[in-house]
Amino acid sequence: MVNTSFILDMQLKLYQWSASDKDRTFSDLFNLICDRRTLIEAWIRLSRNRGSQTPGTDGMTRRRIEEQVGGVGRFVDEVHSELCSGSYQPEPVRQRLIPKSGRPGQFRPLGIPTLKDRLVQMALKFVLEPIFEADFYPNSYGFRRGRSTHDALAAVQRQLHPTNHGPSLTHYVIEGDIKGCFDAINHHLLMEEVKRRVRDRKVLVLIRSFLKAGIMIEGSLKHSATGTPQGGVLSPLLANIFLHKLDERYDRWMPRPREKPTNAVGRRRLDRRKGRPTFYMVRYADDFVLLVVGSRQQAEVERESLTEFLWQDMRLELSPDKTLITRPEDGFIFLGYRVVRTKSYKNGNWVGNLRIPKDKLKSLRREIKKRTSRATLVLPFKDLIWSLNPLITGWRNYFQYATYACKEFHSLDNWLWHRIDRWLRKKHRKTGARKLRAKYRAGQHPPMRNRWRDGKAITKQFSDGGTRRYRNRGIRIPNGWNEKELGDDPVMQGSPQFWRAYHALETMQSTGG
Repeated sequence: MVNTSFILDMQLKLYQWSASDKDRTFSDLFNLICDRRTLIEAWIRLSRNRGSQTPGTDGMTRRRIEEQVGGVGRFVDEVHSELCSGSYQPEPVRQRLIPKSGRPGQFRPLGIPTLKDRLVQMALKFVLEPIFEADFYPNSYGFRRGRSTHDALAAVQRQLHPTNHGPSLTHYVIEGDIKGCFDAINHHLLMEEVKRRVRDRKVLVLIRSFLKAGIMIEGSLKHSATGTPQGGVLSPLLANIFLHKLDERYDRWMPRPREKPTNAVGRRRLDRRKGRPTFYMVRYADDFVLLVVGSRQQAEVERESLTEFLWQDMRLELSPDKTLITRPEDGFIFLGYRVVRTKSYKNGNWVGNLRIPKDKLKSLRREIKKRTSRATLVLPFKDLIWSLNPLITGWRNYFQYATYACKEFHSLDNWLWHRIDRWLRKKHRKTGARKLRAKYRAGQHPPMRNRWRDGKAITKQFSDGGTRRYRNRGIRIPNGWNEKELGDDPVMQGSPQFWRAYHALETMQSTGG
């Protein structure tokens, strides 16, 4: 039985009710969370994730649940009965340290809940997400449906581009860096933000129980008064709910939910005429930049004011050595890209560009060198190819929108070809280079000339698919629920396609296709 239509219809109604009245509170949500159809759909979503094979503190994985007597049906029924009877209690999360990319010796703590807790969190997310999504500002892009890091980067780039009325007015950029944001979220303040929309006591108790579940570190249980465990299904949504207060601080200059973009433009224009500074924030989770139209002194005053606001109102702390004030012409790092404003060669206008940082290129080459080192000579060649291909594809997909990405990709392709050629000559010392190339080279003509092959395994290239510029989609981005808000703009008509795709999937599954 497919529950997709039930979930989508429920979410659509919740979103519309929330969007129609910003002061509306919801007091009967627990029954939706406990509904067996919600729990089954939550399991379907979880089972598609590879993380379902990672056990929590109870050691249960998706495979073990499917193999036990009664299988998934029995597991869902047990969770359903525990929720309805009020006996459900979350288990502590298992902590796992993940190395930070580009920062040797530094680790990011990742909390792994049990599969039962992930199931309940997913059901909670189904119900809470559309309610709060109606309140979120368009300048927030992290962990939201239909939005990506590239949307956030395109929004920043757009503010650095000239407009029909003249060049970009952005003078300075404040790079925001919050110390350990996810680990520093105050539980009391977070619950106060949740209570603005949710009045169902059982739901509030359930959310608080997840926050107080604790972390299992090397066999010892640790409880904390702050933080949402990174890795939990519900944590990104709770973080966005908490950081929504930061967005509200710049309400005067930012497009508001369901507001015409021209209204915010008018407010910023009025302040500029009166000689007051204006601020435009783009946020992706806890990473944000503040684009300042004003003097450097005004930017420094705002940085100090923002630091005070975050501490007094949100109990968060800005990193003083990482929260920098820079000129767009000098460039700044945001979401892995280097954003810089330069003069266009075509018309001499100052435009915003996205570039690949040099340290990212160095870290990539370092990783490839590690995977093609002497220690990997024992591997079959096809295993080496399969280990490199996901790295190449992921890196290319993320940085393909950078300026001069084509040049960097071709340089990486040539370097990778010689790196693999060197690896093969070390592995087969008694075989000449010409024979090795004749055996393992994929072809002599484009597009296979600079590729290697071992059976069905063929190396990917960074330049596959070419490069392009990511189009700024504006502030009205389809999320599957807001088709009435998008109007008749053909550019923004993504919601109907979204729904057609889901209904097609439902039909295919229900007919066994």
